[in-house]
Amino acid sequence: MTYTNLDTATPSLPPGLMQRSAHAAQLEATVLYAIARLRSEVFVVEQACPYLDLDGSDLEPGAEQFWAEVEGAAADARIAATLRVLQEDEATRIGRVATAPAWRGRGLAAALMRAAVTAHDKGTPDRPIVLDAQSYLTEWYARFGFLQHGEEFLEDEIPHTPMRREPRTHA
Repeated sequence: MTYTNLDTATPSLPPGLMQRSAHAAQLEATVLYAIARLRSEVFVVEQACPYLDLDGSDLEPGAEQFWAEVEGAAADARIAATLRVLQEDEATRIGRVATAPAWRGRGLAAALMRAAVTAHDKGTPDRPIVLDAQSYLTEWYARFGFLQHGEEFLEDEIPHTPMRREPRTHA
């Protein structure tokens, strides 16, 4: 398969990792499986939120996966971090941001966020980006230009805060 290789010169990424992106139809089954497995490990098992992660949104025409892949790793350990971008009616939505426990604290999620925001700004800069942040991460998302956009709410007993990044204006 051919994937988009993102900025591999990002100094925050450890050696041996590749940043990639692709639409679901372009993904090898083993990559999609590994992405879904990581999301389930983090959200369903670690955070004890029994929900259906494979919600059909990954297959929507505008859905795009971003991930950091460990070169040469076994199929079940090849995804170190991931996030999903969806195209909604009025905005682009980022979600399912997850990093494998062994890779946390190394800047992988930040690198993927920068890549997703950059891709958005190149492709659809006139649209806002929205996300529902776990509330303890609102300051982290603010680093990428997101501001609170609504009241905190509970999802699976975890406080979440709606956030929005306004469209970039062109000079």
